[in-house]
Amino acid sequence: MSPGGREVTITIDGREVPAVEGEMLHDAARKGDVEIPYFCYEPKLGDPVGACRMCLVEIEGIPKLQTSCSTPVREGMVVHTRTEQVKEAQNSVVEFLLVNHPLDCPVCDKGGECPLQDISYGWGPGKSRVIDEKRHFEKPIELSPLVAIDRERCILCYRCVRFSQEVSEDDQLQLIARGDRTYVGTFDDRPYVAPFHGNITDICPVGALTSYTYRFRARPWDIEHAGSVCTLCPSQCNVSFTVRDEKVKRVVARDNHDVDDGWLCDRGRYGFEMFDTPERVTGPRLKGGEADWEQALEAVATGLRAAAGIDHTQVGSNSDAPSRVAAIVGDASNEEGFLVQRILRDALASPNIDSRPSRGPRAAVLRRLAEPDVSAKVPDIDEADAILVLGTDPLHSSPILDLRVRKAIRRNGAKLVVATERPTALDGGAAATARYFPGEAGLVLSELGKCLRGEGHEVDLMAPLADVLREASRVVILWGERVAREDGAAEALLEVAAALGLAAEDGSGLLEVPDTANARGLREAGCLPDAGPGLVETAAGRSTEEIRQGLIDGEVTHLVLFGADPLRDFPDTPAWEEALTAADFLVSFSMHENATTAKADVVLPLETHAEKDGTVTHPDGRLQRVRPSASRPGDIRPNIQVLAELASQLGLDTGIDSQPTAFAALTAAVPFYNGIGETDIGGRGIRWQETSSATNLPEAGPASGPGSPDPPRSLSADPGPDAPLTLGTYRDLWAGPVTELNPPLKFLTPHQRLEISSQDAQRLDLKNGEAVRVSQNGSSVDAAVLIKERISPGTVFMAEGVAGANANALLNGGPVQVKIEKLNEARA
Repeated sequence: MSPGGREVTITIDGREVPAVEGEMLHDAARKGDVEIPYFCYEPKLGDPVGACRMCLVEIEGIPKLQTSCSTPVREGMVVHTRTEQVKEAQNSVVEFLLVNHPLDCPVCDKGGECPLQDISYGWGPGKSRVIDEKRHFEKPIELSPLVAIDRERCILCYRCVRFSQEVSEDDQLQLIARGDRTYVGTFDDRPYVAPFHGNITDICPVGALTSYTYRFRARPWDIEHAGSVCTLCPSQCNVSFTVRDEKVKRVVARDNHDVDDGWLCDRGRYGFEMFDTPERVTGPRLKGGEADWEQALEAVATGLRAAAGIDHTQVGSNSDAPSRVAAIVGDASNEEGFLVQRILRDALASPNIDSRPSRGPRAAVLRRLAEPDVSAKVPDIDEADAILVLGTDPLHSSPILDLRVRKAIRRNGAKLVVATERPTALDGGAAATARYFPGEAGLVLSELGKCLRGEGHEVDLMAPLADVLREASRVVILWGERVAREDGAAEALLEVAAALGLAAEDGSGLLEVPDTANARGLREAGCLPDAGPGLVETAAGRSTEEIRQGLIDGEVTHLVLFGADPLRDFPDTPAWEEALTAADFLVSFSMHENATTAKADVVLPLETHAEKDGTVTHPDGRLQRVRPSASRPGDIRPNIQVLAELASQLGLDTGIDSQPTAFAALTAAVPFYNGIGETDIGGRGIRWQETSSATNLPEAGPASGPGSPDPPRSLSADPGPDAPLTLGTYRDLWAGPVTELNPPLKFLTPHQRLEISSQDAQRLDLKNGEAVRVSQNGSSVDAAVLIKERISPGTVFMAEGVAGANANALLNGGPVQVKIEKLNEARA
């Protein structure tokens, strides 16, 4: 709800208050520092419903009291919030709500931070005339494995139901029965399981909805709230950690309209219990066992020094031979990535560093994609006329963007078009959809560009999408990083942006959905094989896949992994197994023990996002501050200090000894970060594109390089009944350590499924739930069949990162064709 009317002046309790014509009276009063009590009103939920009647006010010229949450303001409106008539109404509403509400505040988890409690003291009558027995329900009821509902406390404000129906659009929560017997529930009492359902505990104004992970864990006077940023996915939602005894006990949303709209996915909300899991790396470890920090850092420095051909008295390599040292950076802050690349380039004279799980575009293309004119910010989605989702399913890759797109469609009538390999959760609201085969994103973009320029044909697959986009003024393109893994695809994307004129239209642009949480920040900090800090071109080194091949060939012998787990997260698991086994010296910075750390010569602990101090960069270019909120278990040290000490032992004086000095060095090295201070970032972040330093972005340079690849088949061609099946993969929201290491989330751990079209299932005589073995080039993964109508014939899909059945084992750098056998036949 963003009224665009003229400015008006209204009078509230004798005070003139400026307002915007059309905005709700309650919002205008709040801006004028006038407090009006309410329960049901929540702007994030959409249009007000006026259900609780708590916000009644008197308006001159209207005989009856009006709900301030649903009354738009107009010029000259005179409002009274403290008359006897208003007070009597407010007293009556509170008294009515307390007729059946149990007075169990001392044992209620909401006690001390409860709006009903506050309003009862501030606007209630202070006594009740009702002496009859209160209504009773069974309590608490397991609404889901994570959320309990106490129906005796529910005041029927509708907030949770509206969230389910109008925000997440899962439509699971309903108001059941009628009158005084109405209650909140699900159809047939089924568990409410959805990716965002934990938000209902935040918006409940009473203690009716509570989280099992926080019930009876702490009281408001025992805790502290610490604002930070969640780095479990690229959404980078703003959060507030509830901390007791220096341990995180709860994670709640910290509203930031420019990032998350005040919502959290359940992964970020409930993922905190992995901070203290037994698998946590709590101190340095060598191959022979635990070690102290001095021993561990000396072992790392000695190993890397030998590989680079340097001695402890000199900086840089003594040899002109190609460097045998490489590094891959994954879960890291901007400052940590900056320090790792400095160690590689300046201390070890090695350009072999990357932060991408697989291949990616050249630095020149990345600079073109980073240009402010073609960059969209998250709020642009809200006002877009059309949205193109390309090569990604936001629900799994960046969940909060899924809610943002739904909001744009529902509230502003945005037209959605989707072009992906695999069906997405957003397809149902799309005006047009297109399916393409894995590895054909470049061809899809090339065809879309032709259609937009009027060079295509009406029968082209992308023609319906082009028609929708062409008619829109403001267009936002959400594109997945995986699109850019294909040669020429990123360049084709830029051609689509040019055909749509995105650079010339405010509110239009490209918004990447990367594979990792701080992908953009690490690239801009210099964690790329052909670009240093600020995307400035450097001598070319090895990319991630080239590092892997170098290890196998013996050309790379020493590898540093900072927050990266190739055996779990990178394509071609067998090749990575061979590469890590072949490494002479492997250093792994890791938060938890895993298959990769088991191969490491030295393992060093990483901080969680609740413990570290630093910055990250949102996919739209917003620098945000990650602040330490909880204590570090065991013998974990700040990562920045560890890296600075390692650099010192390698003979490199970075001048860095803390987060402030690291941030200062980062902003000095990245031209378009110049001048940005920590006060500029504050609690909400700042987009570097909106600062004066944005003009310092290096010029993109010539767009030379490989073009879009020739497709293996036409996009619109029928693959034929006997064609081999092409495998596509995706990252499931719940696949990975965050789910497996958090007891509350373990029930969501996915099992591997083979998603297949009904036509192909019929051809192969496969049935839903049937066990199969999927094989390719000597590797195989077992899965259960899941027949989906919207899967394109000729393709099948499996999830990456699934424990014990990882689809990454079947990938080898491009689209692969797989063999499918029924499991009983395969065993025979």
